[in-house]
Amino acid sequence: MDSLNEKFQQLCLQFTKDGNLINDLWIEIDKKYTGKGRYYHNLEHLNNMFSELEAVKNQISDFNSLSFSIFYHDVIYDASSKSNEEKSSDFAQVRLQKLAIDTHSIEKVCNQILATKAHQKSNDHDTNYLLDTDLAVLGYGSHIYSAYTQNIRKEYSIYPDFLYKLGRKKVLQHFLAAESIFKTDYFKEKYEKQARENIRMEINLL
Repeated sequence: MDSLNEKFQQLCLQFTKDGNLINDLWIEIDKKYTGKGRYYHNLEHLNNMFSELEAVKNQISDFNSLSFSIFYHDVIYDASSKSNEEKSSDFAQVRLQKLAIDTHSIEKVCNQILATKAHQKSNDHDTNYLLDTDLAVLGYGSHIYSAYTQNIRKEYSIYPDFLYKLGRKKVLQHFLAAESIFKTDYFKEKYEKQARENIRMEINLL
């Protein structure tokens, strides 16, 4: 995942020349996303989000803030916790303050991370791109989607099948009930149809 490391280094160098600080922050991110039990919410997920953004990069108004949001949005991830997003937001705030990033940008990043909790359409266009890249896997081919569902199940291995299936079905039905899963026209056109097919298929298998 060297490309992610390089992305993070280049991003941080716009705000500080302290190489040791940047390196420490990256090691921290790397350690979190490669921790035990990270079968889906890992560095590959971050890499995929950045890859998805390439096609719409010119539509992003503040790519630096959005990039920090990607790096930190799942930095705290505990399958038994309902406050991962809040903890990730707080975690990011402390680190971005170390980089001497302005208060407005830090607030923007924190709000974007918090938005990944409910995945509701935002008035902020950049936030909608973050949400859509976060869920892009829902619209991938059935083989990749199947692997994704297996990795999610592994992350929730502390729960017995009957509890997991109840909770998972509730999440999936919530997506289907939405007017559209994806918030931006680009991702809606690219993945909405396949995402709904995948989700219906998974519900039938639960």
